[in-house]
Amino acid sequence: MSGKAPRNRTMTISAAERTKYRQGISVLIQKAKLAEILDRTIHQDALKAVQFLPPAFVDLLFIDPPYNRNQKFGDNGFSRRRVDEYERWMEDWLSAFCRLLKPTASIYVCSEWFTSTSVYKVISKYFKVRNRITWEREKGRGANSNWKNNCEDIWFATVSDQYTFNLEPVKLKRRVLAPYTTQDGKPKDWRREKGGDFRITHPSNIWTDITVPFWSMAENTPHPTQKPEKLLARVILASSNPGDVILDPFLGSGTTSVVAKKLGRHYVGIEREEEYCLLAEKRLALAEEDRRIQGYEEGVFWERNVGRK
Repeated sequence: MSGKAPRNRTMTISAAERTKYRQGISVLIQKAKLAEILDRTIHQDALKAVQFLPPAFVDLLFIDPPYNRNQKFGDNGFSRRRVDEYERWMEDWLSAFCRLLKPTASIYVCSEWFTSTSVYKVISKYFKVRNRITWEREKGRGANSNWKNNCEDIWFATVSDQYTFNLEPVKLKRRVLAPYTTQDGKPKDWRREKGGDFRITHPSNIWTDITVPFWSMAENTPHPTQKPEKLLARVILASSNPGDVILDPFLGSGTTSVVAKKLGRHYVGIEREEEYCLLAEKRLALAEEDRRIQGYEEGVFWERNVGRK
């Protein structure tokens, strides 16, 4: 008898849910007004949809494109190509997105080690590159003749020198291993709580506190390269304000839209695979009742495996 293990919480879509959630996704066939696309999932290839989107409406663009390797995404896939061909492919869609951005917009583009230099080469033609974030995936098989591939990059860029960066909401809560005190015995830059001694620290461009979604987590879906909600929460809180508009043109199973909704932002998600659009719609519906984000509690980001949930 087949079926999920008792603790496997990976999200699935029933036949009835497919019928229900299909009603919420859109296909664009003519130029759309902002009100017609805001807080919507668009079931379409990004390069087709972009021609119908209004200009200068995006505050934050989050892009998680197929990496330059052989990958399967539902009924479609991506085949590894020469580096110069991959760069031309990236430039085709990135240049098309430029007109959608406000002058104060920020851009984040995901990559892994093989494509990271290509991403920098392309985005630096159009934007001001601010930083390269490297995050530990805490997942993946070991290798017998190479180093284990255990991290990915996210390039952070802006349209101009006027952009949003909110420091306070993205500070990290770390457990204090050596709790120094002042001469009179008071905590120095840390505080004692019921669960231990903690310090609130500034975020760096090395993220080691992210947990990749897996089968026992409620946010997990069948998408093969799903990004964690905690990762998107950090990006969205840092580089947007409540009420801003977040665009994800390679939405996948909806993490960007879901986190934007949980954090009081507007979203527009574009995804060519219907199954992933339906998963996104289901997650958005669940976010109506449950706005928790694993690893982000009490207004701070906790170290991996330290939070209360």
